[in-house]
Amino acid sequence: MAAVEIKENIHWVGAVDWNIRDFHGYSTYKGTTYNAFLAMDEKIALFDTVKKPFKNEMLNRINQLTDPAKIDYIIVNHVEMDHSGCLPEMVELIKPEKIFCSPMGEKAIQSHFHPKDWPLEVVKSGDTLKLGKKTVHFLETRMLHWPDSMFSYIPEDKLLISSDAFGQHWSTSERFNDEVSQEELMSHAAKYYANILMIFSPNVQKLLQTVQEMKLDIDMIAPDHGLIWRKNPQQIIEAYARWSNYEAKEKAVVVYDTMWHSTEKMARAICQGLIQEGISVKMMDLKVNHRSDIITEILDAKAMLFGSPTLNNGMLPTMADVLTYLKGLRPKRKVGAAFGSFGWSGEAVKHINGFLEEMGTEIVDPGIKVKNVPTHEDFQKCFDLGVKVGQAVKAK
Repeated sequence: MAAVEIKENIHWVGAVDWNIRDFHGYSTYKGTTYNAFLAMDEKIALFDTVKKPFKNEMLNRINQLTDPAKIDYIIVNHVEMDHSGCLPEMVELIKPEKIFCSPMGEKAIQSHFHPKDWPLEVVKSGDTLKLGKKTVHFLETRMLHWPDSMFSYIPEDKLLISSDAFGQHWSTSERFNDEVSQEELMSHAAKYYANILMIFSPNVQKLLQTVQEMKLDIDMIAPDHGLIWRKNPQQIIEAYARWSNYEAKEKAVVVYDTMWHSTEKMARAICQGLIQEGISVKMMDLKVNHRSDIITEILDAKAMLFGSPTLNNGMLPTMADVLTYLKGLRPKRKVGAAFGSFGWSGEAVKHINGFLEEMGTEIVDPGIKVKNVPTHEDFQKCFDLGVKVGQAVKAK
C-alpha cells in the first residue's frame, strides 16, 4: 500500500494492523491502523510514528516520498506505544533537529525511553511551528486520553491532526470516511468513544468548547486510528458532543450470564416487559458478547439491567468482569436494576446493586431473586420489572 496524500504535500505514512484482536481489554475484531503523517514544506515534519513491529511499513511509505534522513522534525502528539513504539529507532535514523511534544509529553518520553540527548522541545497550547508555507498550531488535550495528548492544527490546509480523538479501531485498505460504509464507520467510532473516552466525557465537553471558541476552520480530521474524516468532519464532532453529554435513547441493555438457563429465562421476561412499554431492547448474553461490545450498546441507552446466578456467595466471574470494566468508564444518567437465580444463598443481586450504586445509577427496583427455576409468578414479576424500568426510561 502506497503513501496516501491527504492534503497538498501532506501524506498518510502509517500502518495497517489487520490481525490485532485485543487492545488492552477492548475487542478489535476488525483490526486497527496506526496513523502517522508526513508534512513536506521547507521543513519536513513527521507527526507521530507507529507501533514498533510496523516500523518498516511506515519507513517504506516515507521512502516513497523522501529520504527519512531529510525529516527535520518529529511531532509527538501522543506517547502511547502504539504511536511511539518505534520512536527511538526513528530518532536514531532521522536525527531530527527537534522533537516537539507537550509538557506532559516530555515527561512521558523521559519515563518511557530514558533518552540522554534527544533534542526535545516542549510546546504548549497556542504555540506555533513554521514549516514554510504551512504552520502547525499546537493545542494540549490533556486526558484525551492520556496526560500528554495534543492536537496539531494546520490552518493553511484546514487540517486537524487529532491524536487519539475521533478515531476508530478498524483496519481497511481505504483511508477516508467517504470510501466506506457510514453505518459501520459510526459504529466503530461509537465503540471507540464508549470504551476509551467515555470516562473523559467532561474533558471532551471542555475541548469542544475550546475548539468552538478558537473558531478553528476544519475541513479534515486525521486521527491516530482508523479512517480520516475527509467528508463532513463535523459529523464526528457532533457525535462527540452527543456522547460526551450522555445523550441517550429510549433503549435498555439487558446483560446476563446463566448456569442452567433460569437467569436467561428471567432476562427474556424482563425484555418482554420493556418491549411492552415501547423500549428498544438489546439482550446480551455474556457467553457470546464481549465486554467492549456491551459497553458500546450502553453508551446510548437510558437503562441497563444486569442478571447473574449466585456462585460462591457472589456473581458469576463474567458479570464481575463487565461491571468492573463499566464502573471504570463512569457511565452517567442511567437507570438500572438487577436480577438473578440462586440455589441456596442468593447474593448476586446484592452485589450487582452495589456496583450500580457505586456508578451512581438510579436503581428503580431492589431487584428480583428466583430460587432455582422460575415459576409463572416469577415470570410475571420479571415482566413487571421490565415494565417498571421502561416507565422510568420514558420519564427520564
